[in-house]
Amino acid sequence: MKKERHQLDFEQTISQLRAHGFEAAPCPQIEGAMLVTKHGAGAVLVASPGAPAAFAVGPGVVVRGEVGRLLDRGYQKFIKTSQYEIPATATQLQAIHAFSEELKQGCGSISLYNESLGTTSDVYQYDRLQGREDEQPASGSPWELTDTH
Repeated sequence: MKKERHQLDFEQTISQLRAHGFEAAPCPQIEGAMLVTKHGAGAVLVASPGAPAAFAVGPGVVVRGEVGRLLDRGYQKFIKTSQYEIPATATQLQAIHAFSEELKQGCGSISLYNESLGTTSDVYQYDRLQGREDEQPASGSPWELTDTH
């Protein structure tokens, strides 16, 4: 016989996270949201219908009270906030990864295989490719006739 799981509501999820060593405080930028932190990393959670919590701001390093997004430039990862862009260290990447896994477990969320292997970035901006899509004119299909042949 299949066991029925009792789904926690948002407040119960926050109190369960606090019991597991997370710090939770109201987020002033988003109404009804909670900033959850641990290991120097954090995320902003909001109540979601059908789930105990949803990310308003995904996991990242907390820089001066703001959760920074992980930016991948191909040669290095950076922590980007509204005011700062700093190079990410291995310790910060490990903290984000550990925080993400513990938070998913605490919220009862699904842990995906590719995210379990290591830290995934929020944004990918490769400097060699930046602006490249604007330089190339829209080309026709190879089978269409043109005046150049």
